[in-house]
Formats: sequence, structure tokens, C-alpha cells
Amino acid sequence: MNTLLWAPSAWLPQGWAADVRIEVDALGMIASVQAQASADGAERLDGPAIPGMSNVHSHAFQRAMAGLTGTSGPQADHFWSWRACMYRFLERLTPDDIEVIATQLYIEMLQAGYTSVGEFHYLHHDADGAPYADPAETSRRIVQAAAASGIGLTLMPVLYRHGGFGGEEPAEAQRRFICDPDQYARIAQAVAGLERCTLGFAPHSLRAVTPEELNGLLKLRAQLAPTAPVHIHAAEQLGEVDDCVFWSGLRPVEWLMWNAPLDEHWCLVHATQMRELEAAALASRGAVVGLCPSTEADLGDGLFNAEPYRLAGGRIGIGGDSHVGVDPFAELRLFEYGQRLQRRRRNLFASAPQQSVGAALYRAALAGGAQALGQPVGAIAVGRRADLVVLDTRDPALIEQSGDRLFDAAIFGPTRHPVRQVMVSGRWCVREGVHAGAERSIAAYRAVLRRLLV
Repeated sequence: MNTLLWAPSAWLPQGWAADVRIEVDALGMIASVQAQASADGAERLDGPAIPGMSNVHSHAFQRAMAGLTGTSGPQADHFWSWRACMYRFLERLTPDDIEVIATQLYIEMLQAGYTSVGEFHYLHHDADGAPYADPAETSRRIVQAAAASGIGLTLMPVLYRHGGFGGEEPAEAQRRFICDPDQYARIAQAVAGLERCTLGFAPHSLRAVTPEELNGLLKLRAQLAPTAPVHIHAAEQLGEVDDCVFWSGLRPVEWLMWNAPLDEHWCLVHATQMRELEAAALASRGAVVGLCPSTEADLGDGLFNAEPYRLAGGRIGIGGDSHVGVDPFAELRLFEYGQRLQRRRRNLFASAPQQSVGAALYRAALAGGAQALGQPVGAIAVGRRADLVVLDTRDPALIEQSGDRLFDAAIFGPTRHPVRQVMVSGRWCVREGVHAGAERSIAAYRAVLRRLLV
């Protein structure tokens, strides 16, 4: 039986409309959308409706690390010292822990307005580096966490083979990540057979896979899911760029442009250290850059070279990565503010006079996120999944705001609780700002942290 919803206003592909009636079919897909329609027989929404946001890049287990790396070390702190802390933390994680942490994270995402997530999942083996009896044990735990929370999932098992460019031997601390091609194929094949998730492929980075191994992964993709998303870390750190040039004579994005079949199915995560010509060339391929502003700021990565990329028509999505922040509006604010600080100008993401920067940012991240995750999301439109966020106009920052000013207020204003209701695939996950499973999840999460943080 179809479900009928009625919103006093809704942000449709053509812009804001009033009195919008939305029909959702039994599979959770939008069957019809009608503006200036009657509310008779429909469930009335408690505020303006916008499409839910995609989080294109997640390492769920790192949610439990937030706050653990804020103490300065004896030497300069940077990405590589943070990574050493991460390795120590994950030594104690069990599959049960991974599921509990991921469930808590996904509930937090939903309450913040994310309705789908791309899980870049590389924690495959036990604490000794040995495969579990089921090679996809931890991948299944991620799927179970997504099902428990209700979030839409693209699961990307990660191929992680080496500790550095040119096939360098991995470090002992990386033993839980390392897969040979046969192990990786078994994990990907298992994930391909699972319900409630979309399969993606993730060569970790050019430092972690050789060209031959990257080609092998792409051949496996061609067999299992030829149009599946492909995500890869690229050009996040200056040290990574220098090492890539030493190895190949090319910068990471340059190498991928020359040696990989980059197209609209690819997402390059971070791409922080990208020159203007690289940015324009990447934009021409139709790939998405997965930006993670709060994590990139936390790690001291630097600022994405957005202006030439945007002017060339480049596509972006936003992600949480290590989840020091779980808020799509805050990620977009930090992205725009970083560009303002770099360029010493305001409202940089606007492409026309009198355009709402907040709405332009949100629209770009919606489109790029849907593309990067390979999910039918990102718009309140026929044929898209019924992933809706109802804004809470009781939040002081949103009071008396309407139309595109809602986006400007939610992104650039002092909002605390801008989200009132969240629907994924036609099912309510969040009402009055709270997920139905939040209390149970936080109790389990507390117990995990109590053991891990002793």
C-alpha cells in the first residue's frame, strides 16, 4: 500500500514549492510529487522538507576515537602521528565492537540529516591479522549496523596490500587491513550477495596497491558489478604527493588521470593537494571529489583547491571520514569558510548574482553524493528513494526563515537542532530529533567505550 505525505513546503529539483503531496510506494520509492495539492488523506509533515544528505566517506570504527588525539606529542603532530594512535586503538576492537560503534554512528548521522553513507571499510581481520572464519565477518557487521539504524548503505570493501608506494611491505600495525587479491575477492563476492546495501570497490590509495593490483580490482568489479562506485584516497597529504612523485614521476591525481579509467563512477577522497591544471582535468572526467572538511582540518591536511575545480564544473560530495564531526551543515560551512580564509573573499560557492550560497552548496553535495554512492537519492522526485529531512523551524536560527534562506541559516547560522524528522526509504527513522533506537544504542556504545578506554 502506498503512503501519502504532505509538506507545507518542499525543496524540489526546480526549487521550493508549497503544499506538496508526495506519494511513496511499497518499496520506499517516490511514485508521485504534486505541488499546490490538498493534504486530505496524507500524513502532514511538521516543517519544510528537503532531500536527505549522503555521507560519501566513512570509517565507522574511528567514531570511537574522537577526542583521543587532542594531546600534543613530544614532536610535531601531523597525519602520520595521528595514524599511529589509530593503529594502537584498533588492536582491541572485536566484530561486536565494530557493529556497536557503527550503529551508534549511523544513528547520529540520521539525527543530523544524513540518510545514506559510503562505508570505506578496511578493518577486515582479527587482532593478529588472521582472517575470520567468514572472510566478510566485519563487513556483515557494518551491514547489520546500517539495517539496525535504517540508513542507506554503500559498502566498499577496501583493498589494502602495502605500506608504501612501489609495493613496500606493510607495517605490523597494518596487519588487520592487509588482504591478498583472493581474500579481497571473497569479501567482495560476499558483500555482493547481501541485501540492504550497494556494493562499491575501494583501492585504499596508490601507496597501498600496485598498478597491477588496481587493475585486478577493476577486473573483479567488471565481473561482479560493472557500474559500481570506485573510491580511492588521493593526494591528501604533502608527504604522500612527494612519495608518489619519487615513485612514478607524477603526482597522485596526475597518475590516476594517466593510468586509471576515471569517469563518473569514481570518487577521489580528499584530493587536498591538487594543482589548478589537475583540478580542471579531473573535473572534465565527471568524477566526484569526496571532501571531508572536519577531518581534513583535524589532521592538518590543508584546504582543497576548490575555485579552479568548481569553475571547470567539478562535482563534490561531503563525508565524515574519522567523524570528529557528524553534521552535514557544519561540513558545508567549514568547506566554504576554508575557501574564504584562503581566497580572502566571501560567498565563493555562488555562481550567479543573488544566489543563495547555502542552497548552492547543499544542491552540489546532494548531486555529488548520490553519484558517488550509486544510490537513487538526492532529490524529492519520482523514481528517487523517499529519503526526506524535515527541518525544525523551532530552532532559533531557523525561526521566520523560508525558502533558500533556510539553507543559509542552517549552514551559516548558529543552529543547534535543525533537523526534526528523517525518513529513509519511506520509513521514519527520526522523530522530534531523536532516533527510536538511540537510547538502546548509546547504552551499548557506552559499554564498549568503558572497556576500550581503560
